[in-house]
Amino acid sequence: MTDKIKAAVVGSGNIGTDLMIKLLRLGEHVEMAAMIGIDPASDGLARADRLGVPTTAKGVEGLIAMPGFEDIRIVFDATSAKAHQTNARALAPYGKRLIDLTPAALGPFAVPAVNLDRHLDAPDLNMVTCGGQATIPVVAAVARVTPVPYAEIVASIASKSAGPGTRANIDEFTATTASAIESVGGATRGKAVIILNPAEPALIMRDTVFCLVNAPDPATHARIAAAVEQMVADVAAYVPGYRLKRPVQITPVADQPHTLVGDDPVTHQVSVLLEVEGAGHYLPPYAGNLDIMTSAALRVGERAAAHILEGTR
Repeated sequence: MTDKIKAAVVGSGNIGTDLMIKLLRLGEHVEMAAMIGIDPASDGLARADRLGVPTTAKGVEGLIAMPGFEDIRIVFDATSAKAHQTNARALAPYGKRLIDLTPAALGPFAVPAVNLDRHLDAPDLNMVTCGGQATIPVVAAVARVTPVPYAEIVASIASKSAGPGTRANIDEFTATTASAIESVGGATRGKAVIILNPAEPALIMRDTVFCLVNAPDPATHARIAAAVEQMVADVAAYVPGYRLKRPVQITPVADQPHTLVGDDPVTHQVSVLLEVEGAGHYLPPYAGNLDIMTSAALRVGERAAAHILEGTR
């Protein structure tokens, strides 16, 4: 009997390489068993070779052909939404547990601070997006206190931290994040915006969350602020660079047409300003958008591995 579940990382770019290093350094129940890419010259594959991790540059087909493939139980996909669809089809006959770091959204959404244990038996868990991982916990915190007819998030990331996969997924980012704001965050309606900031020096990730609520009672405002602060602490337990940039702001909504969201009246806007600094394992600290994805995926992978181990005992 082993105390670790073997895992492969598909995608040898920035996210996949950072995830590999996190698994090697921090993995308790997950053992890094293979790094998969399609570019033989990628730094991720070269780094994996130096660290003694088996590699292939032949994509998922190469993974399937690798010795020991049958022992790999978890596959992290850090490619792109389109590529994940192909990868999921290729791996489907083999019964692997997929943890998808792309916005393909083929399986249920996983946001560790909100629903870590909800979908552990799902064959394909989706990590939403970097903006979703940063902001959905806040929406969920507000929704646990009072209904949220509308929530909007704005994720601002350094342009230098947006690689080819991120740029190819912009449309999927907005659609997937908005969907998860509703299904996981609990908002009736959700909207997501992403900004690639070209400033030099590069700025660390900043996220803004707006929730419209019907909460005229000051006591409810205090409960909302306390719930958000507790949720930020919960996320920071696995993403140390995650923090409030300013205290939670709750302000009256002016008497304009937007005070009605569908049939739901709203009285106040909850504004939460967040900052996400990366841990610097492989990526620079300003790339908090990538670090929060790999940190969240590690958290989910560890819990999924523990669940598999529990089933073997």
